[in-house]
Amino acid sequence: MADDDDRGRRDEPGWLSELLAPVAGFGVTFSTMFTKVLSEEYPEGPKGKGPKATQPRYHGRHQLNRWADGLEKCIGCELCAWACPADAIYVEGAQNTELERYSPGERYGRVYQINYLRCIFCGLCIEACPTRALTMTNEYELADHTRQATIFTKEQLLAPLLESMVPAPHPMVDGATEKDYYRNEVTGPTEAQRAFAAERSDGRDDVVVPARDTSVSRHAKKHKGATA
Repeated sequence: MADDDDRGRRDEPGWLSELLAPVAGFGVTFSTMFTKVLSEEYPEGPKGKGPKATQPRYHGRHQLNRWADGLEKCIGCELCAWACPADAIYVEGAQNTELERYSPGERYGRVYQINYLRCIFCGLCIEACPTRALTMTNEYELADHTRQATIFTKEQLLAPLLESMVPAPHPMVDGATEKDYYRNEVTGPTEAQRAFAAERSDGRDDVVVPARDTSVSRHAKKHKGATA
């Protein structure tokens, strides 16, 4: 027992070690006190060049894409909402009509919301989308002051209209089918679509939907000829 007591006393730190213990604890702090501080201003970035660019495949804010004529790619199938592991996406689909057509086919996304307080930016919703309607941009500035502001609606997520596009609702390209759209064989709006949209924007109630050719479209014929 005496040997154990002597060994225990020898293992105890001396008064000098106890005195210097706080200084040793601040060793990292003292070692960095006199080094040059590198401050990176935001959003100006280093040397005023702006914030650093993200990688091309960065998962940022989502975007709802459009077809070349301005119709929406989203068909309201809700597969993205089912695939989301964080339950961050809410979709309500609705039926297209000849006077109110927002996408090719039968349905479109009437309500589309993404809660960015829940989103984990995993990209599973992108993989689930059958029409490539939903993609992710490089935008990462999503912070805000309220919870409501972080819930993005369809209007906020829709891709901006290009100069050549016609804002929906309007009919599909005459003679084209859904498959023609999915094959990207529709390259832009027609004059009939432009006229239809112009009449609607004037507030007319007697807008007549142009009769659509139900025969095989020129796009489909071209496709069949290429694969024959």
